Amino acid sequence: MSITLTVNGKTHDIDLAPETPLLWAIRDAVGLKGTKFGCGVGVCGACTVNVDGVAVRSCTVPVGDVADTQVTTIEGLSDDGSHPLQKAWIAEQVPQCGYCQPGMIMAASAMIKDNPALSDDDIRNQLTNICRCGTYPRIIKAIRRAIADTHEA
Repeated sequence: MSITLTVNGKTHDIDLAPETPLLWAIRDAVGLKGTKFGCGVGVCGACTVNVDGVAVRSCTVPVGDVADTQVTTIEGLSDDGSHPLQKAWIAEQVPQCGYCQPGMIMAASAMIKDNPALSDDDIRNQLTNICRCGTYPRIIKAIRRAIADTHEA
């Protein structure tokens, strides 16, 4: 079945069953490898992308459910790494192994988009992605930095 999927502003006609997880449509049909497979049950968040600005776990979302939406992956956050979160991630040296980081950044981008006045506790409570390396203190610092940098300009 042909499904029209808009990823990072580009339209793709893909031939997949509508129940195929969005993750595999992004990785295999569209060819973007930044979105990672982690647990496959929506718990870890490595596969997080934004659908119409809302963070979703793409391993549990059927591609047929997002046919008329805007999907943004880590590759679509900025084309040159200039998004405030990407710059803050580098400045705060967040990644250790780095596997969870694309999903973590996408979850954070959706979180701060509508609420830049987040406290550290808000960030801890709202960011449910898992980092096996335990870089949470650096993640919080990077999010705080991105919020500050975004609202200085």
